[in-house]
Amino acid sequence: MCWMKNLTLRVEEDILQKARKIAAERTTSVNALVREYLSDLVRQQSRQEIARKELVVLCRESTARMGHRTWTRDELHDR
Repeated sequence: MCWMKNLTLRVEEDILQKARKIAAERTTSVNALVREYLSDLVRQQSRQEIARKELVVLCRESTARMGHRTWTRDELHDR
């Protein structure tokens, strides 16, 4: 079961008015917009953390090796 907690925010009046208009156009509430935004933010952060951990594992397990560098920085940038 998921328990909801109340949250008090202070927002500039012009931002709140515009948010209310957007919410009305979407037939929802400002509260629902904020809740959806925060949920998306947490999901995105979780996906990024999982991807970082998977990348670390792939790097550790990789058997790829880099050869010797045969170019100089100046050659690479036509200097």
